[in-house]
Amino acid sequence: MQRPILIRKAEKVEEIKNLLRKYRTVGIADLHKVRASQLQELRKRLNGIAYLQVIKNTLMERAISESKDLPEMKKLIDYLKGSNLFLFTNMNPFKLALILEKSKVKGFAKAGDIASDDIVVPAGNTGLAPGPIISQLSSVGIPTRIESGSVWINKDTVVAKKGEVISQNLAAVLSKLGIKAFEAGLSLKVVYDDGLIIPEEKLVMDLEEYRQTISEAHMQAFNLSLNAAYPTPENASILLQIAVSEAYRLALNADIPTPETIQDLIRKAHLEALALSAKISG
Repeated sequence: MQRPILIRKAEKVEEIKNLLRKYRTVGIADLHKVRASQLQELRKRLNGIAYLQVIKNTLMERAISESKDLPEMKKLIDYLKGSNLFLFTNMNPFKLALILEKSKVKGFAKAGDIASDDIVVPAGNTGLAPGPIISQLSSVGIPTRIESGSVWINKDTVVAKKGEVISQNLAAVLSKLGIKAFEAGLSLKVVYDDGLIIPEEKLVMDLEEYRQTISEAHMQAFNLSLNAAYPTPENASILLQIAVSEAYRLALNADIPTPETIQDLIRKAHLEALALSAKISG
């Protein structure tokens, strides 16, 4: 009985090794508290783009250890903890991380969940009648008052900081207030990209900040090319305008008659003649 199990494990390891060689990018995502419906939807979304598979960490570690031809791959072993989903793809790892980030959804928190951001309960009317809810709100540090027959929250209140564990009392209060404070979905712990190990913190991108940085870099490069008179398809027309303007001023200052300068040279000569005549008359 033991031999068939060993054979199946060996076959599975070979299958994993083939996947590691077939795809340039391997991502490890944390499956902790990911809903089955989300995972199913993500599989559909990434169909034909990425191959998703839940693999035992022991089998993945063995496959990585036996893939000696893949540089830096062994560093992935440090991330083989907990329940994981492995993503095999040739997609840009940052685009993959963005797709996973956009697939996350807000839901009601349960006791033991970790706050993905600071949880703020806003001031205002809760729409709840006075009763046990007042003591429940007070137990998690939310100041209240009774007004017009309902419970009001006096001020915006931070009830949990990012990274803190949500208690059972707080989870119940947030649910009654209709506040979805838990973000569920896949998060990449690390990506192996063609020999490069990219940890989670380096996969997160602020797209607006990135666009701003690119825009500023483009503007600085454009100005540099203009100041250096270095022609490119983007600045050629402006460089020609600058050249025409400078050539015109040079010709005018040097009294060189051209079809473009002749009228201004005549005006200039006329003004100089008037000035000279005034001096003579004086």
